[in-house]
Amino acid sequence: MSVDLRIAGGRVIDGTGASERPADLVIHEGRIAEIVATGTDVAADTVVDASGLIVAPGFIDIHSHGDLVLAWPAADRLSLLEGRLAQGITSEIVGNCGLGAAPVFGHGAELLPQIGAWMSPEAYPWPWSDIDSYFAQIESLGIPSNVGTLVPHGALRLGALHLAHGDADDATLAEMSVALDEALEQGAFGLSAGLIYPPGMYTGTEELTALARRLASVDAVFTSHIRGSSETLLDAVEELIQIGRDANIRVHHSHAEAVGRSHWSKLAHFLDIEEEARRAGIRLSADMFPYAVAATMMLAIYPPWSLEGGVPRLLDRLRDEDTRRRIERDIETVAPSWPPWTEAGWPHNLVMAVGWSGIRVSSVGSSTNRDVVGLTLEELGDTRGQSPFDAVTDLIVEEDGNVGQFVLDISGEAGLRTLIECPDIAFITDANDYGKGKPHPAAYGSFPRVLSRYVREQSALSLPEAVRRMTSLPATIIGLEGRGTIERGNHADLVVFDPETVMDRATLAEPRRKATGITAVIVNGTIAYQNGQRTGALSGQALRR
Repeated sequence: MSVDLRIAGGRVIDGTGASERPADLVIHEGRIAEIVATGTDVAADTVVDASGLIVAPGFIDIHSHGDLVLAWPAADRLSLLEGRLAQGITSEIVGNCGLGAAPVFGHGAELLPQIGAWMSPEAYPWPWSDIDSYFAQIESLGIPSNVGTLVPHGALRLGALHLAHGDADDATLAEMSVALDEALEQGAFGLSAGLIYPPGMYTGTEELTALARRLASVDAVFTSHIRGSSETLLDAVEELIQIGRDANIRVHHSHAEAVGRSHWSKLAHFLDIEEEARRAGIRLSADMFPYAVAATMMLAIYPPWSLEGGVPRLLDRLRDEDTRRRIERDIETVAPSWPPWTEAGWPHNLVMAVGWSGIRVSSVGSSTNRDVVGLTLEELGDTRGQSPFDAVTDLIVEEDGNVGQFVLDISGEAGLRTLIECPDIAFITDANDYGKGKPHPAAYGSFPRVLSRYVREQSALSLPEAVRRMTSLPATIIGLEGRGTIERGNHADLVVFDPETVMDRATLAEPRRKATGITAVIVNGTIAYQNGQRTGALSGQALRR
């Protein structure tokens, strides 16, 4: 009997950290049927010649914000996802940073689309209400790679409590718990929090711990965009560890970083804190993107109190001159302190951390202001003849809040090396192309950047170790079974690449340049990308815990 696919002549790096070895892979019905000696005579419908190339497990991005791109019912959707296949990603996890598409209930029907507007190509109706119906949407459209999800804490709190400060009472916590349990039953891999964004920034540790305890019985993970990466960085790391200890669950530090030059020295300190916690029995992991630039919504520059009630209320406050000046004073004078979830608290003042020149406009929602994309807020002010604050605030009002940003001065090159050398940190993108403005270059180049810059050029880690941290490590962190390693019976998610030529080409100026050196990407046994082009195959699956 002929098998579906044979990958012949390659050097296999299996994802465990073991050294490469010559072998052929035999693929049948979407799985690895055999691993045989090179040159073994196996009849196959299709043969991929991997001579001189590396064959590795497909890369697993456990920190994607592609929730709304994946569900977008438009023809351009697949072109926005192509850069992910082109860098070898075969599985991704959405619902990160407490942000996401489901579940939708209560006040969430109004508020979730507002908060998620920055990560959507355009506004469109949401035909789903829970994880099952969200998966039904993306499966009906067809997906090029595998997709799993976390439960965004923001969706739970918005649904039950709107956008307001204050602790959840027993009834509200019960409502959130029911929604969390239902999402876990439908296959979500855990709970995510985004503690510098509304509504996570309004939430105390006790509420997070109470929800996190519900993960213990199913061994699901709690991931967190922690409560600040500047003044509050070390306290925020300790809070994550405390939640892991008190709830007796696995916890994960999303996109480990230090924001602002004066805080870079804290990187080594928090890594020591996390290693000490692991030695004490806390099941703690982390991830990182290999860039000194981050991307997020421009709304994140404003103080928490100004974001209460949602985007329309913020816009009303920005239009009122007295309130606008109060917001400006806070941005320029209020340094984050612990605890930051109090009425006057602030987990992360981005402008104070990196300055007006350390934030760039990455996207706008309309065509009217596209000429300002790429400008720092200082340059935006100069262009408009205003202060940086008034210039970006007017832009926010003009665009109904739909503005994205790049944050510069993230960790620094030496800090990135410090993180890269930590074996418990997986690699991620934390970036997607939404078809507007300029995406973060990680949307097209994160994994090849590790392989070219930090393996081949700088020897910061070995090739087998880099592959492990893109495959089996993230699979273990999130709880994926049958993926992340090359072994008989596993799903045939694979990437074939040339270790001498693989390279990221995307930059801040030209972020949509596809990576080179990725020869083929196989998703569930089907070739999805080959010779620089997607094949049109939509062999991805919805992944459930």
